[in-house]
Amino acid sequence: MSESTNTNDTTENTTISTPEENAVVNNTTSQTNEKTTEKETKAPESTSDSNTPQAPKPQKPVSHPRPMAPKHASTSLSIDADALNRASSWGRVDDDGNVWQRTAEGEKIIGQYAAGGSKKEALELYARRFLDLESQIKLLESRISHVSPEDSLKSLKRLTEQLKEPAFIGDIDSLRSYAHSLEEKINTHKEELKKAREEAKQKAIEKRTKIVERAEEIASTDVQKIHWRNFREELSQLFESWQKAQKEDPRLDRPTEEELWHRFSRARSQFDRMRRQHFSQLEAKRAEVIATKNSLIKKAEELQDSTNWSHTASEFRSLMDQWRKAGRASHKEDDKLWNRFHTAQQKFFDARKEFFDSRDKEFEANLEKKLQLIEEAEKILPITDLEQAKTTLHSIQDRWEEIGMVPRADMNRTEKRLRDIENAVHAAETEQWNRTDPQKKQRNDGMVAQLEKLLKELDQEIAAAKERGDDDKVASLEEDKAARSAWLEQLTKEEL
Repeated sequence: MSESTNTNDTTENTTISTPEENAVVNNTTSQTNEKTTEKETKAPESTSDSNTPQAPKPQKPVSHPRPMAPKHASTSLSIDADALNRASSWGRVDDDGNVWQRTAEGEKIIGQYAAGGSKKEALELYARRFLDLESQIKLLESRISHVSPEDSLKSLKRLTEQLKEPAFIGDIDSLRSYAHSLEEKINTHKEELKKAREEAKQKAIEKRTKIVERAEEIASTDVQKIHWRNFREELSQLFESWQKAQKEDPRLDRPTEEELWHRFSRARSQFDRMRRQHFSQLEAKRAEVIATKNSLIKKAEELQDSTNWSHTASEFRSLMDQWRKAGRASHKEDDKLWNRFHTAQQKFFDARKEFFDSRDKEFEANLEKKLQLIEEAEKILPITDLEQAKTTLHSIQDRWEEIGMVPRADMNRTEKRLRDIENAVHAAETEQWNRTDPQKKQRNDGMVAQLEKLLKELDQEIAAAKERGDDDKVASLEEDKAARSAWLEQLTKEEL
């Protein structure tokens, strides 16, 4: 193998030369030395395995730039000298230009250096190739966390292919171990990513499941407790959350996602079906309410001109009760219906109020007269002469009826004042009757005599019980005596 150079470019090409390049180099070399034998123009047979590139026989000369020895200034600044020396120490170049690599299994030829230059330069050329591969593997390690494990493994495999039949000089065994450890590191990272993806997937499933469960909870809510607008908005937000999770979260496996979506879709469909049914029933109810209220409005309009104040007022109260029980239509329709009903109702009650206000003015004079009669009646209290009091009261009652009605607001107050006087006269009359009733007096006298006799007998029994020392009997008899004594005292007062 040979080092490829360009006379117009002093930068060294650190790639391994192809067999075709070696042929050109050997052919050119044979032209510069006419005394070189056929044996010398041929590349020596390698003692390495059959995979080592072999130089072909010289062909017809072709024009090609003469190879130049590598210049150290072009690479000394880019490659660490110590690293280059360490890598070079793993190989040698013999006098025939064969490049040897030392491994744990021994030495073997890995190439040939036919260009002009020293053996050191030849070793450095092959060492640079080793360091280049080593740097690529290290670069791959630094990018493990930024590249997919599959891509990292693919890149590592491509790089480690060069370690199977190495064409460079360096610590091959260590580099192979390093590459092997890097493969383990990539696989570990791959497992970590897999675990992280599984955890993220599980969280995504839990997130979607919560969305589905909330939708199902809404769909299973009692119709009487559903706030349709709020729940509909919440379902819309849940759908947006589903779309966002589908877009941003890790993808779920198809069976899981389809199952959750079917549950979510069923819940939304169930809610929409319930909502349509609910509002359909509301519409039917609304039509029924409108019909009922129109009927009530018709009755109210028929009564609005009535002057049968008491009866019609009762009818309007009944209509109002039916109105409240009829329910509500839409806000706009209900307001329109109420305005019609209230207009008819208000027309009647305004006329009724006007009538009674006018009549109350006429009753003000009656009120003044009745108040004067009440003052006259109150003068008979306290009653000293019952017959005179009765005569005066009868006269006042006759004049009271002749006066007529008073304002409604004063009716109860005035009636009560006169009624109190009437009750007082009646009570006095009853008391006098009780005192002068002959039959009652006869009955009372008989009872008084019986009570007096019974009290004497009780006194005798009490004395006998005390002599016996029977305290319980004495107490019982004392209670009987006290009750009969009170009764006797009451009868005595009535006689007086």
